[in-house]
Amino acid sequence: MNAETDRASYVTRLLEDLGSIGVERGGGITRLLYSESWRQAQAFLADVMAEAGLEVRFDRVGNLFGRLEGTSPDAPVILTGSHVDTVRSGGKYDGAYGIAASLSAVLSLKERYGKPKRSLEVVSFCEEEGSRFPLAYWGSGSVSGILSPELADTAEDPDGVLLGDAMKEAGFGREDQPDPRRRDIGAFLEVHVEQGVILERTGERVGIVETIAGQRRYILTVEGEANHAGTTPMSMRQDALAAAAEMIQMLEKAAVRAGEPLVATVGRMKIAPNIPNVIPGTVEFTLDIRHLSETLLTGFCEAVLGKCRSIAVRRGLALRVQTALQSRPVPMDPLLTGRLERICRERGLAYRRMMSGAGHDAQSFSSLCPTAMLFVPSRAGISHSPEEYTAPEHLETGLDILTEMLHELAYEDPL
Repeated sequence: MNAETDRASYVTRLLEDLGSIGVERGGGITRLLYSESWRQAQAFLADVMAEAGLEVRFDRVGNLFGRLEGTSPDAPVILTGSHVDTVRSGGKYDGAYGIAASLSAVLSLKERYGKPKRSLEVVSFCEEEGSRFPLAYWGSGSVSGILSPELADTAEDPDGVLLGDAMKEAGFGREDQPDPRRRDIGAFLEVHVEQGVILERTGERVGIVETIAGQRRYILTVEGEANHAGTTPMSMRQDALAAAAEMIQMLEKAAVRAGEPLVATVGRMKIAPNIPNVIPGTVEFTLDIRHLSETLLTGFCEAVLGKCRSIAVRRGLALRVQTALQSRPVPMDPLLTGRLERICRERGLAYRRMMSGAGHDAQSFSSLCPTAMLFVPSRAGISHSPEEYTAPEHLETGLDILTEMLHELAYEDPL
């Protein structure tokens, strides 16, 4: 990796290799937390890190770290990376790009400058997406301490498997393994594909994240009465699906009225008994709501959930609401953000300061250490899909900025 083109091609090759793990017939990639494909991906990355001369270790929850020891080993670590897990039938850039770029950056710095003053670590977080268990940021949240280890005893996947049991089955969760909680991190940097269309449409090469939107995720269960579709009069029905449909329609209208940047989504629905000639007796659906303002986010959630309860009461149904995720809007560190902006200006790169509507591992670290996040464009804004794509020149731009930032933090100035 002596030439710039080698550094960029290293990222592309690593994305291709990692993208072959968990690939499905339809072309999508699925690596759910503690699954076989997840284990293969982490083992592959561990081998890559070891072959590159990094000190490799896993922690108790399955986060993977590759360390380039500094000349001041007791100084706070500069951490960079992203998550290895995917959504179901996802793409090969989400999360993976942040890992590949971080590896390439650290290895090129090692080859060019040798040991840093402050140790550099590349991390492949075990989980961020929340695609298997009803929680997200299990990897970064365990490192920062914002998620409790006790969640392993209560969180279940759709098949009833406890998080803790799945963790042990994958070879983790043992007391002799390192505690995931870290108190030695001096800064965290994450580079990521945008997962939106703003940068592509504005023609800007870089997005410097100022704030990650707050997010609430709920599971709503509407309970009515399953009955014969042909013999139950319309006036005597307790149709859970009709009620859920009314709630969802209300939600969409309320979100449109609230205006940008608020967004609200119903992404998953389960209907029981799910038979053509039976009135649905139970419906479960997810509700995802995001906004930059904690006050406005809270107010909107309280209002729409109140309206959902009113709909259920009016229809003579029961409604249960479970909170699956509750994260506040998270600002990035202004000093690190300013450094990223300076690097872009010095390189003559078109950039913009922007919010992130998607949640990211970076938000787990803002209360622990200075944190910054960088976006590169996504084609057509498509993400969480096999069609996810970012052009090699954009991947290289993010890599170059990350490399320079890591050089400043680990080899030059203290924070």
